[in-house]
Amino acid sequence: MSRIRLVILFLSLACPLFKGFSQSAILSDSSKVSILTIGTANESHTLYGHTAIRIFDAQRGLDNIYNFGYFDFDTPYFLAKFVKGDLQYFVATDAYPGFEYNYRQENRSIYEQVLNLTTVQKQKLLDELNKTLYSDERFYTYKFIDKNCTTMVIDKINDVLGSKVITTKKPVTITYREILNPYLENSFFQKLGINIIFGPKTDKKAEVLFLPLELMNVLKTTTYEGKPLISETKTIFEAKPEKAFSFWNNIYFFSALILLVVVLKNNKVYAFYFAILGLLGVFLSLVGFYSLHEEVRWNYNVLLFNPTLLVLLYFYKKKNRKWISNLSLFNLACIAIYLVIIINKAQLLLFMALLITSTIGLARFARKNRKIKPVNG
Repeated sequence: MSRIRLVILFLSLACPLFKGFSQSAILSDSSKVSILTIGTANESHTLYGHTAIRIFDAQRGLDNIYNFGYFDFDTPYFLAKFVKGDLQYFVATDAYPGFEYNYRQENRSIYEQVLNLTTVQKQKLLDELNKTLYSDERFYTYKFIDKNCTTMVIDKINDVLGSKVITTKKPVTITYREILNPYLENSFFQKLGINIIFGPKTDKKAEVLFLPLELMNVLKTTTYEGKPLISETKTIFEAKPEKAFSFWNNIYFFSALILLVVVLKNNKVYAFYFAILGLLGVFLSLVGFYSLHEEVRWNYNVLLFNPTLLVLLYFYKKKNRKWISNLSLFNLACIAIYLVIIINKAQLLLFMALLITSTIGLARFARKNRKIKPVNG
């Protein structure tokens, strides 16, 4: 039985017992409410950190974590639901000592920011969290930018404060993609993959505060009714740095590998290269139609990872010179349009080797298969 299933089972069995206690618990004046920020890790669901709420009251013997980041890997058709964008996340509560221990074991930093709230506001937040925890509201449909563990925490705190106190600093000058990319500096291929699958939405200005470490930084300067919203900041655990350099997992290895296709000047190698790009284009197209995630819809990367490359390869196999030339020229036109789109975007350098290799290869295909006009004599 997975950890998530154990949590759900425990909550379902303990709910009648805890519900009466938790919702009737009256916080003392010395209670503390804080936002916990967890550092990043290398797995796909830990790349950007985590956010949770801590309620601590020594007089009441209370030290609980409210966590909006739970999901069940054993959900039927988990991957399909995640890709489609209708995977259900939920809130659960943990005892703080176990929460801290788990993240220390994972070597992930833990930062705590104590909120400067009145006792009435702390009580209201606790009551709202428990109301969510023990009702159908505990489930929500995860959205990468618009609804995740960080945005849910922000919404709960802002509700208690009575306005959108916690928000992005204006004016917003950076895009979502520009925020995301630095988190992936030590994992090039994850960075490349994310930039391939994410489309125009991530090129918009980052109006939504959606990442844990970004929230932590914003809270440092956030004020409420003329006072700092954060009364105390602690570093509970600082992760030990891990060896970052990888011989193969970097842009230099990738660029050399891709440009090797140009150096070899082999049509079969180019055919294999174009087959990979074409298949990725089919994937992007299908995901764009299938998924509810706005981040992956209307993805202009299909201009580079073009599904018509597979049609080009079909005519290449059939040795139809006319259509090889036509489709090569069509794809060159698509690349030209694509370059105009991304010329000022954060992913340009990531795709440079692909752009160069595709342009040279398609130009060769077009030149070698262009129609030769007969000479009248």
